[in-house]
Amino acid sequence: MRCEKRPEMQQPHDARNGNKMAFYFANPMNYTNFAAVNMCERMDDNLRKKRIFRVTLVGSLINIVLLLFKFTAGILGASAAMIADAVHSLSDFLTDIVVLVFVHISNKPRDKDHDYGHGKYETLATALIGVALFGVGVMICLNGLEKIYYTWQGNKLASPGWIAFLAAVISILSKEWAYRFTMSEGRRIGSQAVIANAWHHRSDALSSVGTALGIGGAILLGSDWAILDPIAAVCVSFFIVRTAYRLLGKSVGELTEKSLPDDVENEIKEIVEAEPEVSQMHHLMTRSIGNHIAIEMHIRMPGAISLYESHLHATNIECRLRERFGKGTHIGLHVEPTKVNGEYRNPFEDAAAATLNESKK
Repeated sequence: MRCEKRPEMQQPHDARNGNKMAFYFANPMNYTNFAAVNMCERMDDNLRKKRIFRVTLVGSLINIVLLLFKFTAGILGASAAMIADAVHSLSDFLTDIVVLVFVHISNKPRDKDHDYGHGKYETLATALIGVALFGVGVMICLNGLEKIYYTWQGNKLASPGWIAFLAAVISILSKEWAYRFTMSEGRRIGSQAVIANAWHHRSDALSSVGTALGIGGAILLGSDWAILDPIAAVCVSFFIVRTAYRLLGKSVGELTEKSLPDDVENEIKEIVEAEPEVSQMHHLMTRSIGNHIAIEMHIRMPGAISLYESHLHATNIECRLRERFGKGTHIGLHVEPTKVNGEYRNPFEDAAAATLNESKK
């Protein structure tokens, strides 16, 4: 979204003493001339939605193929790690469904029941992905620990077969490609849910790396080292839980109205205070709404300028902010006069008094 530039505003001054307040008092209907107010261009949300569906469907196709292949390889190859990896792929597929459903909802326009739109649904989808990942990680860990304890009791685990190792290698290659493709698209379209889904692909790739090492070691070293298979599964589970923690931390922060980072708020302050006539910004409040943000603030301008002029300044600020942070940015502006000696003063009364005193001289 872009805002067209307009020329700098002419600042009215009293011909005799340069007193701007006196000018307005003496000429209450004399408004400053402006060029056309900045116009904010519309962006196509449908294109974003189509890209999200495309990248998610590609990931879903990969997950379905891997899901079936891994379960088959895990059963035929007698590999607990591969079966655990298959369960992880199942969670990936279910996550894809969550992304498709919630992103569809989050792209709905505002309505009378949702004044700020439906963007929080995308954040909620990210949280659900985090919960799913956490559950998968814990389940894989417990299953691996159970196998390890079984071995320590003096029992022997069956050595996994080569088909399980082959499935792990194919999973690594396909899921790493899916991660890179999904992350690239997620960043391009600015979708939290898609980026979270990309990390889900990466966690599956890491899971398969651990699985491949465990299965390969168990095959090459013989049945006495079959314990490497569940050990690998436990190690992989920690990577999965760590990823889940990061996703949940971010989404919970947004769902609980956490403010935007300091560097973003400082950038907002610079944009606002760069506008002519704005002397100060205060009471800044920010938050995320899905892939959009909300900004509320108070700004101070000279009390002598007209309501029309202050409106044009406020409109220009809104356009600049939306140009930087996206057309879906929610902005609430409260304009107030600049304080004189720490208090609000009526500039027209002051100007009238000054004019009266001067006339008595």
